[in-house]
Amino acid sequence: MNDFQAIADRVEIAALQYEFTDAVMMRDRARLARLFTPDGALRMPDVPVELVGPEQIRVGGEKLQEQWDFFVQNTHPGSIRIDGDTATGRAHMHEIASLKNGFQGLNYAIYHDRYRRTEDGWRFTERVYEVRYADTTPLTGSAPASARASFTDPAPSERLERVAAALTANGFTVEILDDAAAARARVEELVPADASVFTVASETLRLSGIDEDVNGGSRYRSVKARGIAMDRTTEADALRRMIATPDVVVGSVAAVTEGGSLVVASASGSQLPSYVGGAGRAVWIVGAQKVVPDLPTALRRVEEHALPLETVRSRAAYGQPSAVNQLLVLSAPARMTPGTVLLLREAIGY
Repeated sequence: MNDFQAIADRVEIAALQYEFTDAVMMRDRARLARLFTPDGALRMPDVPVELVGPEQIRVGGEKLQEQWDFFVQNTHPGSIRIDGDTATGRAHMHEIASLKNGFQGLNYAIYHDRYRRTEDGWRFTERVYEVRYADTTPLTGSAPASARASFTDPAPSERLERVAAALTANGFTVEILDDAAAARARVEELVPADASVFTVASETLRLSGIDEDVNGGSRYRSVKARGIAMDRTTEADALRRMIATPDVVVGSVAAVTEGGSLVVASASGSQLPSYVGGAGRAVWIVGAQKVVPDLPTALRRVEEHALPLETVRSRAAYGQPSAVNQLLVLSAPARMTPGTVLLLREAIGY
């Protein structure tokens, strides 16, 4: 192995360690599980927890994070020793935790790691967590309200199941999928070829590749592509009707409540007619971080989280801020527009 390859391997393994901590901090357990090989293990004898395989790591991790009120993990680099397509290493941890059962404290620990090179890059085959120092003195600080009620943390599996059940009871068709790639494949299955399809402006659709699939190819009759070519003055009525009544509308939402309601915020209102009865069918792709307890929290998520992010995008794209000019709450699908919700285990979009 040449020196350049050795350096590249060390950088990639270090990035793997940091990706682990980022997934923990963002409570994105699906992403964390993908950092392990199929036979990979996460062992924490001091907890005690032993999880083998990505599915156990995902589910077990979600159960652990449900116990947290506040948790911070910092990773400090340790040694990395590479031996061909395998490697060993250490990462030093400094953690602060406040649990829902009242436990508080900080600790210093070490992850003893084994890694393997795969087609997808370096992955963990084993992480063994060893606590070296623990201080259970109650913390003098506290998490701000925005940290306690995060709008970026993916909801754990049990909460997603409850939301799916509530949406189903309200008349929506619901599927829980692992990630955006699965949603992208499912949209292709759900939307028939040659259908007229309107994709609303959505970071979820852009990041997942669904927007490009619909509007950049020839499989569908893209409403957006046709609309771009139309004159906004002389063909305004035809454009309005085309946007309002596609065969299928594909989009996302700003929030989904545990009671089974979808909350949509809009500056232009262009997607609303198709959502409430104009389209032949609606498909919404919803990241796990959009789950909220109730409608008041959903509205707070719109104002405090989604709107500022959309304003950044809007200023870059159009030179002006965004606004919440219309709000739509769907507590059931429109009678003439059956609705399918693809609820993801991962966070994506705003």
